[in-house]
Amino acid sequence: MKPSAVYELLVDSVGPWDFTGGFVPCELLLVGEDAYPVLLSAKKQVLIAVSQYGKGRMVVVSHEGILKDSKFSQFLRNAVEWLKPCPEALVGVHSRLDSLSQVLLKAGTKVQAGAELSPSLGVYCVDAYDSSKAKDLVGFVKGGGGLLIGGQAWHWASQHGKEKVLFEFPGNQVTSVAGVYFTGNAVEKGIFKVAKKIPKIPLVVPHQANLSLDAEFLLRDVLELDLMTGGIPSTLLVHGVLSFPLCLDSSHCCLLAAAHYGRGRVVVATHESHLFSPKLARFLLNAVCWLDAGRKGLVGVDPSLKKMCGLLSLEGVKSQVSQLTGDLSVYCCSSYSDREAERIHAFVAEGGGLLVGGQAWYWASQNCGKAAVAEYPGNKILNRFGLSILGQSGQAAKHRPVGPGEHYHFRKALLLFSTQVNKCEELTEPLKDWLQCLARDCAAFLRIPAHDCPAYASLHRILTKVLQRSGIPQVSRHCPVKRNSKEAVLLCMATELSLTMTDSAALVQKCATGVCALPVTVEIDGTNPGKTAWRSTGLYLPEGHTAVITCPCLVVGAGLKVQIGCHTDDLSNAKEMKRAPVVIRTCDVACQKQSISCLWGGLIYIIVPAKSVLGKVPITVEGAVRAPFFKLGMFVYLRAFFLRAAHRCCCPCD
Repeated sequence: MKPSAVYELLVDSVGPWDFTGGFVPCELLLVGEDAYPVLLSAKKQVLIAVSQYGKGRMVVVSHEGILKDSKFSQFLRNAVEWLKPCPEALVGVHSRLDSLSQVLLKAGTKVQAGAELSPSLGVYCVDAYDSSKAKDLVGFVKGGGGLLIGGQAWHWASQHGKEKVLFEFPGNQVTSVAGVYFTGNAVEKGIFKVAKKIPKIPLVVPHQANLSLDAEFLLRDVLELDLMTGGIPSTLLVHGVLSFPLCLDSSHCCLLAAAHYGRGRVVVATHESHLFSPKLARFLLNAVCWLDAGRKGLVGVDPSLKKMCGLLSLEGVKSQVSQLTGDLSVYCCSSYSDREAERIHAFVAEGGGLLVGGQAWYWASQNCGKAAVAEYPGNKILNRFGLSILGQSGQAAKHRPVGPGEHYHFRKALLLFSTQVNKCEELTEPLKDWLQCLARDCAAFLRIPAHDCPAYASLHRILTKVLQRSGIPQVSRHCPVKRNSKEAVLLCMATELSLTMTDSAALVQKCATGVCALPVTVEIDGTNPGKTAWRSTGLYLPEGHTAVITCPCLVVGAGLKVQIGCHTDDLSNAKEMKRAPVVIRTCDVACQKQSISCLWGGLIYIIVPAKSVLGKVPITVEGAVRAPFFKLGMFVYLRAFFLRAAHRCCCPCD
């Protein structure tokens, strides 16, 4: 079931959310790829969230009072129906939630009141204040059960400290495996509207967990990180709320990082040789100790990294060469396979420690046209943890570990940028120093597919709103843009966002005046005995508009591509830009009829691969116009709009 359909089911027939009663909810923190909000407060704090874990589902509410209040009866009935693994499933309600039993019984739901958790139940409803059954509850959900759980953590925080809430509050021992955490932040009461679609996940939530103490532990007695270990590292994108850098170069590129996820921990190195280099022995021992979290358990080392066992044995760390097994406390592996992705996710979520090493630049060089951040095997494991190995190489050199103070983090930088741009403020430090890195990380992050994943789609929506408010900067030979500037970041965001859309009109915010809606059929030569060839259709797609391309079924999957624009060079690293860094859009002819949009517009080409023998191929295009052209003895004049557009998109820039 798609998240959008789940959301519609959960809020079906639900009126405004009335949080003016006698309870004070807490804010929820969402991480990973599966959790998303159902309700935000007026200050954009998450109050209700849903997620999945294993085969089961979870609904988390920010105070147990929500589960007892008849004002929420419609939502509670909807939630229980969604949580059921089958329509006839029995719903068990803990004795502390008797009033919930009454609400559900009135709706005709089959309920076992005062129930303890048992295999006979399909759904279990409980508050978040008892950790004694945490392991059983996690197993229940993992096996296919539905869990409705509610509580607030601000009172617990007042007694134990806000910094301990994420990793010690009883409810978080259960919900965190699915990427939902109760925080110690109280939320103001109010009446909140039902959103038309899934609300956006906040970029940053003040959770008070002191991640700098984790970094300090990992870097204890480490004065230098010598990454000259016999291989060229990649760089990392640190994009999770609970992920943090351990080694940054002078350009703020990350080379080592760590994260909390669920009840477990992760450390990532950007080359596998880092994991058995004597030069990094102190750091590695700290990492294994941190990942073990005081259990003094067994460390499993993948056979590809067996050299690491010798290094660990010198310090008396108990380790063995093995695949991932249930008796391990820490597992060490390379990032070159995603074979065990699901098992590794569960291992970490339920408390295990994961140490991963590997580079992605070689994979990227062998898989041109594919985004390493999305398709590199290791990232199919790591993305969920808020860490991604990028296809760019880093510097194999001696680096200083991160020290105390403020450091670049993608989410922090993006929040500062969006806030200052939305307020039309002059950019300030440290953001000004982070701009180039922010543009680079935005480009990488936006290549992670966001379809049906609200965790990523939320950030796309946030960036779209920033661009709609600020507008896309003008750039030309008369209005150049410096690389390390606000305008350069906005251009990068606009370009990358447009590549995720089938219709980029929302970014341009211009009408389609003058665009012919009638289809135009042209014939291109699909035979090509030489190298890859471009065949012009003679048609032009105005900026931000969408063309619908129809091809004969015989050429689908035959290697043809549709390309908008002709300037294929990427100017992202230019010191000064006189056009957007990337102005073309290319897609495979993968179906008979498909849409393609280009933010910057351009001539429409069909790319014919080498050795193609398709013959004459009719191509029908809707939404484009005839391009300006010159014919000896005759001029064809088009309106100034198209001449200007053609000059901008088809003429080389200085």
